[in-house]
Amino acid sequence: MALTYTLIASSTATTSVANIEFTSIPATYTDLVVLLSARGTESQVYNSMKLQFNNATTNYSGIEIYGSGSAAASVSRSNTDGGLYIGNVNGNNTTSNSFSNFSIYVPNYAGSNYKSVSVDAVQENNATEAYTQFTAGLWSDTSAITSIKFSWSTTTIVQHSTAYLYGIKNS
Repeated sequence: MALTYTLIASSTATTSVANIEFTSIPATYTDLVVLLSARGTESQVYNSMKLQFNNATTNYSGIEIYGSGSAAASVSRSNTDGGLYIGNVNGNNTTSNSFSNFSIYVPNYAGSNYKSVSVDAVQENNATEAYTQFTAGLWSDTSAITSIKFSWSTTTIVQHSTAYLYGIKNS
């Protein structure tokens, strides 16, 4: 069987925005993929990004492995408040015009089991502090995913940040 990707929706920030959200996701695909490129307005090296399914703020857990350019570590999170932490977004104290990039994969998003998610993220920066991260996450809810929201704790994202939502069919 050939896998086919179909663009469901895209979003490009034309001004600074508080979040990026895809709503009314159809249940006609097998899996979802989101490609996200973002930069925050906060004056620091990075800020945390979270993902929410169906605007739910609880029942997320995840295991992350990450490297900072000088060290590597891992962390386990359970019952995260506000969504699943998926990585770092560049702030104003990083290399000018560089954006963090994320590849998010959600298999069986319309099924009646708990929803798993995998994230490959990199925070670009031409300095010693930059991060790459892999996250294996779980949303402990049996609802079909009909919306995905990306938000930041204390910042907005800048103009030209983009997100693309793809549906995958196994036929």
